[in-house]
Amino acid sequence: MSAPGGGIVTRLTPGVAAAASIAAFLALWQAVSRFGVISEQDLPAMTTTFRELWSMMQTQEFWAALGRTVRGWALGLGLATVLAVPIGILLGSSDFAGRAFRVPIEFLRPIPSAALIPLLFLTLGTNIRSEIFLAAFGAFWPLLIQTMYGVRDVDPVAIDTARSFGVGPLERLYRVTLPSSVPYIATGLRIASAVALILAFTAELFMGIPGLGQIMNVAESFGLTNQVYALAVATGFLGLAIYVVFSTIERRALRWHPSQRPSSA
Repeated sequence: MSAPGGGIVTRLTPGVAAAASIAAFLALWQAVSRFGVISEQDLPAMTTTFRELWSMMQTQEFWAALGRTVRGWALGLGLATVLAVPIGILLGSSDFAGRAFRVPIEFLRPIPSAALIPLLFLTLGTNIRSEIFLAAFGAFWPLLIQTMYGVRDVDPVAIDTARSFGVGPLERLYRVTLPSSVPYIATGLRIASAVALILAFTAELFMGIPGLGQIMNVAESFGLTNQVYALAVATGFLGLAIYVVFSTIERRALRWHPSQRPSSA
């Protein structure tokens, strides 16, 4: 029998632990810089960085750059989703197709997306198309693999039962396969969203495509260290916001799935 209020403590503990870890990290950052462990020229203090970020947030340039980064991220992730989910369902549903495409997948998947930047310079150029391609390429693979695993993990008894009741292939896909693989696809989306953001920012940083990465590149070129760290923090907050949004949608959309039910102590 659980103690009174145990459920509340269980719900609060992860949030309290996360807040405490963030506070400890910020305090350590401030101390390392202020006490000279690392020079403030190389690592601005936490308070200095956040003041710089607040100052940048008062400008239209910052929000325009943030919007461009979000645009590149969203278009890249959307393109990856449109391609990876149907292909993953096809390859996961067919043993023959899975075996046929296994070698190309294992050949292409380990290629670092950043290694494609010189090729993009020569083909698509330094524009939004290169950013979208780079983000989509990186996000495609985790989403594809998760979708394939999700389809292959469907209970064969459920498939055989539906087949024995005369349910056609398309209806089996809609009623049995997709509901069972949705948790895997949701996890793949969460992973792919972070990868897409990293690569959208990378394209801006190294290819000069407008966005937060381009502003950071300019700031680094002029030795504006405070701005560089402020932009890094801003990108981190953007990644955190994306994670929270995707996790919230996943929890609400998959309330019926055992993985989203609170464990009973």
